[in-house]
Amino acid sequence: MADFKTRTDAREGRETLDALVEQTARQDRAAFATLFNFFAPRVKSYLLRLNADDALAEEIAQEVMLTVWRKAHQFDRTQAAASTWIFRIARNKRIDVARRASKPALDPDEPSLLPAPEIAPDDAAHASARDLRVQAALKELPAEQLSLLQLAFFDGLSHSEIADRLAMPLGTVKSRLRLAFDKLRKHLDTDDL
Repeated sequence: MADFKTRTDAREGRETLDALVEQTARQDRAAFATLFNFFAPRVKSYLLRLNADDALAEEIAQEVMLTVWRKAHQFDRTQAAASTWIFRIARNKRIDVARRASKPALDPDEPSLLPAPEIAPDDAAHASARDLRVQAALKELPAEQLSLLQLAFFDGLSHSEIADRLAMPLGTVKSRLRLAFDKLRKHLDTDDL
């Protein structure tokens, strides 16, 4: 008999809370005050169990209750009980706060976030002319020297890694790279290198 009374009391309590949220949706301040007094401490306690510190739990609980006031019109008692709806809001707010806390603040002066400086037209023209000279000089190299330069500079391999990859003695790799640089120096100005 006591079990039936408990279930009846729980059902009546749910009906009352659902009705209070629906009244809040109609901007009923007294209904919201009742909801606030009932749920705010429970939401704070729930947030404390989720490892929020006291101040953060209080702040999130306030945000949750403000959301309840603003979005009470979205509550649908056929989808969930008022308590389920409110605690879902609390859980989502806690997740949002955790996500914001895990993201570092961006430094507006971080060089990698700043746009590249504009290149002066005369500098751009010089760079373009230099690129053409370098390309022409590279075409003059024998194929084996060019391939070694590509492995060293475009693939970022060390001399010993190139030797291993090509099954070539390390001394041969070094001497061919030295020869390639000597040929490039003859075709290019020191400013191009």
